[in-house]
Amino acid sequence: MSRSLRPPAGAALALVQLHKSFGATQIIHPLDLTVAPGERVALIGPNGAGKSTLFDLISGRFAPSGGQIWLGGQRIDGKKPFEINRLGLARSFQISQLFPTLSVFDNLRCAMLWHQGLGYNFWRFLSRLSDTQARTQTLMQRLQLDAQANTPAQHLSYAQQRALELGMTLASDAPVLLLDEPTAGMSRSETTQFMALIDELTQGKTLLMVEHDMSVVFGLATKIAVLVQGELLAFDTPEAVRANPLVQQAYLGAALVTSELAGALTPTLSQIGRGGEQSLRDVMSKG
Repeated sequence: MSRSLRPPAGAALALVQLHKSFGATQIIHPLDLTVAPGERVALIGPNGAGKSTLFDLISGRFAPSGGQIWLGGQRIDGKKPFEINRLGLARSFQISQLFPTLSVFDNLRCAMLWHQGLGYNFWRFLSRLSDTQARTQTLMQRLQLDAQANTPAQHLSYAQQRALELGMTLASDAPVLLLDEPTAGMSRSETTQFMALIDELTQGKTLLMVEHDMSVVFGLATKIAVLVQGELLAFDTPEAVRANPLVQQAYLGAALVTSELAGALTPTLSQIGRGGEQSLRDVMSKG
């Protein structure tokens, strides 16, 4: 690791001059990003902006070409994914990562055991791990999947599979969560219900999510980071990002948002429930 530069005091997650190149191609240009404890940050940008690569750097799937990543007060760049996970960062993926033939309960219990460091312990009976059993049952109820406790994951609906994957991410009780397009592929009603579930289950946690559905972004995020061609174009409150002309030009494809349209771009959870919202890009295209 390179010479240590202290991140901002009290940051839950901090990227310091982080960058990534593959050969001569620079995917992520040097950027700084600080997420405070309890903040919910949506990472948005056009396809190919570098969002997935940035997630891969933070979670340890890729090593950065330079710069630093801080989780709390500890540097994590260069560490393996499981080491980062044990230090308090958990990630979900755009494509569900489940054990398809195992039941809902067993999927959640496996996640609990792994995060407790018991994944390869063959000398303890699962039935004797009463605390793990109880925590699994509680989490399953909070996910509203207790009626499917014995159902193999492959037989769940798509939305239920996404809820189960969220539960497996939460099983570590990590204070920092990375969610990669959590509502991708869902219907509008499923998205609304899943937003409420995320909102409830991630209270008090620090959240960084990649999301293309602008109703989800404006409904959940306290801050928005806009990534364009590997550069951090803006990082601010939803209201400030929405009003940023550079964001409108580069990401939304428009030079001006009227005050009437701006009001339509901040749907509340109740408005979303009435099905009155559209994606931000859809609304802009009609402007």
